[in-house]
Amino acid sequence: MASFRIACLVVLLVLVAGPVAVWGGTVALTHRGGRLLTGNLNIGILWYGAVTEKQKQAVHSFLNSLNPSGGDGEPQVSSWWHVVESYQAYTKTGGGKGSPTITVKVVNEQYDPNYSLGKVLIKDFIKKLMPKATGGKPNTLALFVASKGVTVQDMCAGSCAQHGLIEEQPYVAVGDPEEECPECAWPFLEAPGISVKPPSGEVGADAMVMLLAGGLAGAVTNPYGDGFYADARGDDILEATSVCSHILSAQQARLPVDPATGGAYNAKGVSGTKFFLPAIWNPKTSSCWTPL
Repeated sequence: MASFRIACLVVLLVLVAGPVAVWGGTVALTHRGGRLLTGNLNIGILWYGAVTEKQKQAVHSFLNSLNPSGGDGEPQVSSWWHVVESYQAYTKTGGGKGSPTITVKVVNEQYDPNYSLGKVLIKDFIKKLMPKATGGKPNTLALFVASKGVTVQDMCAGSCAQHGLIEEQPYVAVGDPEEECPECAWPFLEAPGISVKPPSGEVGADAMVMLLAGGLAGAVTNPYGDGFYADARGDDILEATSVCSHILSAQQARLPVDPATGGAYNAKGVSGTKFFLPAIWNPKTSSCWTPL
């Protein structure tokens, strides 16, 4: 593999106007007594619409990088996932002890390039597509990845990544927000005064990974609606990554830039793949955390 000289982009902690102030523990996620997802996390993927090969590759590389052996170089994607795993120790019965590993594995993969249920994915349609995504396999999280031009329910209504339950089966749904909801592609878009290019060179692919990371974190730490969350306005809640939205670097660190793409990144995965992962609430420190 070619070796690239590393440049650096200096960024400071950035917060924009939002529902809460989070860095330093102003608002904390609390455990509401419910179960988390634990053990092996089997995932069935349904690629819905004209998802590009670069987007598919980015999603696969990210999922493969979540496991401890799935990364080259520091900081690794798996270190971000370890924070998700650590929530197990901070449940009401966890006692702050060690957290078992949550191994991620793709067990099914299907394609729906012709938009079989149209270009608006509401929850009723997700329910119909669930068996195709999981391949009928029990204990499988269904992941729906929709292409540009597909509207995922509520994606533009304050929740960029969807996760939930349908008949006790968890799912995560993400789309390409570049045109539909550019605010969900922050910091690559809709980031006044900040110039951050996506690590892969494609906004849609890297924004999808950020949304997927947030959706998976929420699905693991608040799968049934009574896990970890903080109350927000009205009936809205904040979860593991949404409570830390619009933070570039919780460490006020220098973000490396890959000269090959000009893109900034904060984590490395399989085969040296670079990612920009969202800040996440760390239950150990009661503050937002980023790999850099």
